[in-house]
Amino acid sequence: MIDTNVALKEIMTEEVITLHEDDSLRLVDKTFDKYGFHHIPILNTSKRVVGMISKDDILRLISIRNEFTDKEFGRIKVKDFMATDIVTVSSDDSIGLAADIFFANKFHALPIVENDKLVGLVTTHDLIKHAYKRVI
Repeated sequence: MIDTNVALKEIMTEEVITLHEDDSLRLVDKTFDKYGFHHIPILNTSKRVVGMISKDDILRLISIRNEFTDKEFGRIKVKDFMATDIVTVSSDDSIGLAADIFFANKFHALPIVENDKLVGLVTTHDLIKHAYKRVI
């Protein structure tokens, strides 16, 4: 049986790649290609999490690419396209809470924040990996 009371700090990724809200979408695409993950927390100048962008967001934008000139496309910033309806959790919150949030909101990644600063990220993949380790 999987213990859903395990704290997120036990399974979260602490070394999180982030981008700034004023970065270009081209940089986002390059970052996804370089690291191979699917979610990037977006920070403002105060280093607070203000949004998330996913590989799916970029794919949707690319699908409407022909609606922009090259110059217009190059000016699109992360803040123009990121999801801002994000939910954050604490490192002491449980994996059960994270699972409930994932199911209720169809999110696949949650920024972990302490004192308004990003300290980690947990994804649905992290929960599956944790559950799989417990079963074996």
